[in-house]
Order: sequence, then C-alpha cells, then structure tokens
Amino acid sequence: MSANIMMIAVLLPVLAGVLIPFIPFKKRIWMMGYIEFMVLLTSVLTLFMLLNPPQENFVLFRFTGNLSISFRLDGLGMVFAGILASLWPLATLYSFEYMKHEGHEKYFFMFYVMTYGGTLGIALAEDILTMYFFYEMLTLVTLPLIMHTLSREAILASRTYLYYSLGGAAFAFIGMIFVLTYGTTSVFVPGGVMDMASLGDKTNLLLIIYVLCFCGFSVKAAMWPFSSWLPKAGVAPTPVTALLHAVAVVKAGAFTIIRVTYYSFGTKLLKGTWAQTVVMVLVIITIVYGCSRALKETHIKRRLAWSTVSNLSYILFGVVLMTPLGLVGALSHMVFHAVMKICSFFCAGAVMYKSGKNYVHELGGLGWKMPKVFLIFTISGFALMGVPGLCGFVSKWNLAKAAVESGTSLAYAGVAALLISALLTAIYMITISVRAFFPTKGFDDTAIRDVKDPNWMMTLPLAVFVVAMVVFGLHPQPVLRALESVASVMQ
Repeated sequence: MSANIMMIAVLLPVLAGVLIPFIPFKKRIWMMGYIEFMVLLTSVLTLFMLLNPPQENFVLFRFTGNLSISFRLDGLGMVFAGILASLWPLATLYSFEYMKHEGHEKYFFMFYVMTYGGTLGIALAEDILTMYFFYEMLTLVTLPLIMHTLSREAILASRTYLYYSLGGAAFAFIGMIFVLTYGTTSVFVPGGVMDMASLGDKTNLLLIIYVLCFCGFSVKAAMWPFSSWLPKAGVAPTPVTALLHAVAVVKAGAFTIIRVTYYSFGTKLLKGTWAQTVVMVLVIITIVYGCSRALKETHIKRRLAWSTVSNLSYILFGVVLMTPLGLVGALSHMVFHAVMKICSFFCAGAVMYKSGKNYVHELGGLGWKMPKVFLIFTISGFALMGVPGLCGFVSKWNLAKAAVESGTSLAYAGVAALLISALLTAIYMITISVRAFFPTKGFDDTAIRDVKDPNWMMTLPLAVFVVAMVVFGLHPQPVLRALESVASVMQ
C-alpha cells in the first residue's frame, strides 16, 4: 500500500479544520455533518492503514542531510494511532451536543479537528525531528481550545499551559539536539540509536540530557512537579478536557517518552544507571501525589484531572522499568486508561451540562435523575480502581507483574505506590457515585426536578466506552498479544 495514505491521514484533518470558519454553512446540522464526515474519514484511513501497514516511509519535506519531516508506521505508532482513530469520532459526536450553547462553535471545531491531525503526526513520526515538530504544533492548536470561553480563569489556565509547554519543549529540544549529534541516525530504531562504542566519556553527559529530555516531554504527561497545568485546564469545555486528559495531549507526552527512551537513547545506555533511578523516583512520587490531590479536590473535573496525573505516571512507571514486560504494562494502561478516563470525563460533562452542578457535594439525588450517566460513571470508577473483570485491572496487573519481575527495591516501591493509588482511587471515585445515589438526610429534589439523562449524541459514546471496558477486561488477550509484539522488538 502506498505510503501517501500517512500524509493524507495527517494533513486531511488539519486542512479540514482550517476550512471550517470559511465555509458558509446555512444550517448547524450541515456543519456537524461536515465535521463528523472529515473525522470519520480520517479514522477510516487510519484504521485501513493499521490493517494494511505501508512498508516504506513518506518524506513530506527534507531540510538538509538526514533532517526531514517524514512519516513511517511501526508497531508503537500503530498503538497510538489506533487509540486516536477509535476515540476521536465518538468524542466529536459528544461535542456537538455539549457545544450547542457554548458559542464560537466554528473556531472551536476548527482547532478541535486540527488537533486530530497534529496528534496523528506525533503517532506516525519517523524520526525525532518530525515528532518534535508535531509536538509543538499540538501545543499551538490546543491552546485556543483551553481559552475558548475567554473567561479570566480560562485565560490564566491557557497561560499556565503555554508556559509549561514551552519550558518542557525547550528541554525536549536539548535532548533532540544530542540525539542528532551522538546518534547514528535521527530515525527511531528499536533499542536506540546511540553508538555505545564511540561514546567514551560522554556517557554521563548523555544521562543528564536524557533526564532533561524526559522531564521536558513529561510536562504534557503531567508528571510532578510539572502537573499543575492539567487541573487548571479543566476550565475548558468538557470535550476539550476529555481529549487533553485522556487521548491527545497527555498520551502524546507518554508516547514521546516511550520513543526517546526505547527508540532514541536506548535501554542499553539507561538501564541500571542513576538516570533511571531519578526518573523512577519522580514517577512514583507522581502516582501517589496525583491521587492524594484527587482525594481532597471537590470540583468534579479537577478531581478527575488529578486522577489523570496519577494514572499517566502508571504508564511512565512501566516505561522506566525498561523491560519488555514493563513496556507491555505501559502500553496496556495507555490504551485502557484512554477509554476509562474519556468515559468518566464525558459522564462528568453530561452532569454539568444537564444540571449545572460542578462540585461533588452538589450531586445529591442526581443518580436517580440521570441513572444511565451515573451507572456508567460508576463502572468507569470501578475500572480505574482496578476491579477484576474490567480493563483497568488488566493493565495494573501487568505493571505490578513487571515491577516484581524486575526485582529492584525501587520497583517494589512502585508496586506499593500502585496499591496506595488503588485505595485512594476507590475513595475519590466511589464517593461521587454514593453522593449521587444516596443524598443526605432531608434532601429536597426541587432544584433538580427537571434534570434527566442527555440525548443519544452524549449517551451513545458513553455506552460504547463502557462496553469496551468490559470487553477488554474479560477478553484482553488480542490487545495484549499485539502489545507484546511491539515490546518484543526491544529485547
């Protein structure tokens, strides 16, 4: 199959998004049809590409020498692209109903659709320069989404996001320069591109650069101490926060860290060094810190945001174990967390949209008014806790198994962090459901008398997500086999 399809899949949503403000749609439903068609077409192209992977690369633009903007589909890219192609059409459908009364819809959807292309560019990047280019593009196209409402809170949140992202990109840029300088190629190669025989006394310097690069890319993955931008970004409309916290931005951060760890610097250089210890300590701290902050947070979306901070470091924990089994655990949580968290965010958004309630203590009685939403939210909470039979258990089991197999004291500390996080997750997620279904004594439901479940455009994506959580939980073998084949090339 021609490699041109990779270029089309990346550029189609970018160009389709740019055109949205300039097309004179006479009816809103025509705009909705155009947007959904373009998103679905991109997803169909992407899924077709995953089923029929092109064997060659596609060079979009060549600068000089081996520096170019080019695409290539490998196993790791297939994982991320598959997540995007599966979730984006459902997220777009949900957003049509949510954004009905938000205003400035054309500009919102322009950047919303462009974000799809930018994130696919990261997934399909052949080399570190291409990945970095689309990583920066992702910052620029998501910034207007965060500040969409133009409220003071939104502007401050977007400013924080921009500062953190630019700072992280600066450290990532340093890492890219060193990879280009000391690597045998700029292209991603399983096992890394560093020529170990010629490094000499540069090894310690490269370890320092790896830590800087890891921290730079981990800004989008919301690792402590760079995590405060993520809860603040919750001021954006829910379709944006769901993509930020579950699919596009944070997963792009985790994905880029996997790339530089396994495909650029390489575990032969990193494993067993002080650099591995430093990044693992930061990740373990983040796991506990994120869920602790979620426990004390009373705003629904910010509570879920802090939960994301913790869960993203589950993925990073599997990455920094630097073993094939650890990578399987990281990738499985990357896939399953995307489904669990976008579901929980969309449930929260549906509650806020239909009732106007934003805080946990305001949810009393809503479980009986919105039974579909809160039932699905409860199941997503069980999945995030790691209840057997749901997908969250599978990925957490893989991570714990990989940590025990590695046999280091720091890995065991990571297992303890996972157990602590599971307990705190149970508390902060189930508290919401209990409050919704069992209001306090003397509760008066007059204020929520007219509240009900949202229409099909919101409930259909939720139903698909909850089915996926159950199916992946009961029958994860096909997904795990695919992820194991990706990780096996690292041996």
